[in-house]
Amino acid sequence: MNGKTVMACIEAAHATLKEHTDEIAALDQQIGDGDHIFNLLRGMDALFAMRAAIEAEAFAPALDQAASKLLSTVGGSSGPLFFSLLHGMAKAAQNADTLSVADAARIFAAGVDAVAQRGKAGTGSKTMMDVLIPVASRFMELAERSAPREAVLDALPRTAEEGMLATRDMLATKGRASFLGERARGHIDPGARSSQLMIGAVCARLAQYRE
Repeated sequence: MNGKTVMACIEAAHATLKEHTDEIAALDQQIGDGDHIFNLLRGMDALFAMRAAIEAEAFAPALDQAASKLLSTVGGSSGPLFFSLLHGMAKAAQNADTLSVADAARIFAAGVDAVAQRGKAGTGSKTMMDVLIPVASRFMELAERSAPREAVLDALPRTAEEGMLATRDMLATKGRASFLGERARGHIDPGARSSQLMIGAVCARLAQYRE
């Protein structure tokens, strides 16, 4: 695992966000500010502009470079949250160039915990955390069972989808949607949807990735 792996995952995430831009924008217009997907794509574009620098780094420094760029280019709440995810992962991944499933689960869980600390949100909040926390928990569970890499990459997207769909019937406790009360019910959270899509795309990319 190195900067090329990080960049391959960024490319996969960007591709799925581009494909689903109109859908996520519509979700956000229903209960949010309408700018979530465009903020994310602006950050992704900035990462592409520094591809060579990211690819030249080891895994943890590459994550940290990407985190810092997202913090400075992604507007709204998403910038600090995605910074926390990648920076938290980078801190947990110091000196880790070859990762076992257990290592990867621990690193991802550290990133998700950093997001939870930054956003002060957990499951049931109708946010991206309704995807990230269950995925991190499932990842750790599979790692503890010594599940093979292929099984992990197959299972995590399903967990992400379940978490995303669960936001439809939730009341929001964070962000603009929290002011809508019952009117927020019946709408999938756009942050949960974008997170679910990116997790699925990254897992699919890693399933066939060869450095």
